[in-house]
Amino acid sequence: MTFELTKEYLDRIQTAIDAGDETTLRADMDELYPADISGILYELDTTSARYLLSLLDKNVGAEILVNLDESIRDGFIASFTSEELAPFVEEMDSDDAVDLLNEQPVQLREEVIGLLNDREQARFIIDLLHYDEDVAGGLMQKELVKIQVDTNVNQCIEEIRQQAENVEKVYAVYVVDEAGKLLGFVSLKKIVLARKYAKIADIYEQDVVAVETYRPVTEVAEIMQKYDLDAVPVVNVQGRLLGRITIDDIVDVITEQAEDDIQAISGLSGEVEEDDTLWVRAKAQLPWLLAGAVGSLMAATVINGFQSELGKIAALAAFIPIIGSTGGNVGIQTASLIVQSLSDSSGLTYSLGQRLLRTLVLALVNGAVVGLLAGSYTLLIGEPRLFSVVGLSLLSVVLLASFMGTITPLLLNRIGINPAVASGPFITTANDLIGIGVYFLIAEYLLAEL
Repeated sequence: MTFELTKEYLDRIQTAIDAGDETTLRADMDELYPADISGILYELDTTSARYLLSLLDKNVGAEILVNLDESIRDGFIASFTSEELAPFVEEMDSDDAVDLLNEQPVQLREEVIGLLNDREQARFIIDLLHYDEDVAGGLMQKELVKIQVDTNVNQCIEEIRQQAENVEKVYAVYVVDEAGKLLGFVSLKKIVLARKYAKIADIYEQDVVAVETYRPVTEVAEIMQKYDLDAVPVVNVQGRLLGRITIDDIVDVITEQAEDDIQAISGLSGEVEEDDTLWVRAKAQLPWLLAGAVGSLMAATVINGFQSELGKIAALAAFIPIIGSTGGNVGIQTASLIVQSLSDSSGLTYSLGQRLLRTLVLALVNGAVVGLLAGSYTLLIGEPRLFSVVGLSLLSVVLLASFMGTITPLLLNRIGINPAVASGPFITTANDLIGIGVYFLIAEYLLAEL
């Protein structure tokens, strides 16, 4: 049964905290997952949250600190001394510990590392600190199980028992030579089924997918998705095994990428959350809102320039919304497909000519259907003169919007700008402006005899 945080439950926890009722609090927290406890901490003030955290086992507290939202965690950790923080850091995987410590002032970071009783953990953290967070080295953890190729299965099992004490999840045993160079891996299933004196050299898989420390995390995510990996080993340029990246960390990367793309598509500049200050949210939204307002004013100028046509047939104004919305929708849909294909470098790619040809054929079909539908509506409202104007305009708008939705992300990607931004208000505004201009030009030409 999933946990649901209610006001009544939160009030009971707060009352127990105020009363210092450790027995009740420990009993309640023992029934919850760390993620559920994190939800409670979000609702408590810093003093109460610190007290509740102090009652938990250090490994549970470490998991909670790792999973806290970064914006909340920064302020929360600021209330800890290095002596209070070190026991939690000691229970974390090395990659999570580095992520947390990188957010802290240098003095606190150095003090915590110096206070760690597990000196191997301290060495792991120091090794990882010099990697950028957006490359494989910055995402990997040092904890893994490895075995030398010249051992047998019985020795391998003993090594697993010893090494796995510090490894939370064991997906496979990595096989290395005497110099530590990665040779391959052996699955736990093979180890269990093999004879205990069988040589590891006879049963390990040499075909192993690995990434170098300098690989971008986006590329690592693509590799793990493509080959359906639970973990991927990380090596240096000489091929020596340095660590591994697990699927949970890659899920975080994919989630962050998706959130960034959604914000870019929505027209938000920079990272913004719902609980940010009004000023922060306004700064993120205003640039694109102003751009959209300018585009709309330009569209209004275009409409104003065709007052004579509107004076002849007032019904022309009724179709302005469908012209604008159709162009915007088609542009965003096309751009989204292009951005998606650009982000998947593992698949087949089309040349610019092939992309444009496919877009043209699809746009002709879609434009013809939408144009015929809207044109038929002009007959229903008694304006047969507008049948060809509206139908041809929508066909043209769909073609132009499809072209812009295809070419704009490709151009942005070519010059090194995130193509996801092309799917936002920029394309919508541009298509509104072009679509309305095309609509009135066609109307002026076809209705010239009136």
